[in-house]
Amino acid sequence: MSGGKRILVVEDELLLAMMLEDMIFELGHQVVGPALNLSDALSLARDETLDCAIIDLNLGRGVLSTPVAEILRERNIPFALSTGYGADPQLDSLGHTHLLGKPFAMNELRGALDALIG
Repeated sequence: MSGGKRILVVEDELLLAMMLEDMIFELGHQVVGPALNLSDALSLARDETLDCAIIDLNLGRGVLSTPVAEILRERNIPFALSTGYGADPQLDSLGHTHLLGKPFAMNELRGALDALIG
């Protein structure tokens, strides 16, 4: 992949956020964030120039990233959901392009980014 796309990362677990950031850099893209909480994620989703996003569905303590998904959908920014809970038909309404099951490998991230930004 080339082009250095701007990818929003929303992940509440710092180590996972850092791992995802490293993987995205290795694929030649820029990371916006990472946002570790809903407040930061909402701000970045609203205000930053983004090509796509990888967002953790569950931000801990019962906080879901669905408001972030809504902003991205309104802005026509494609996004993948990252979750350790697997596929759920209720997630279909969020408008995500791809679902990344945690833990995921580099080739799965590459596939998700291909689906998001080609």
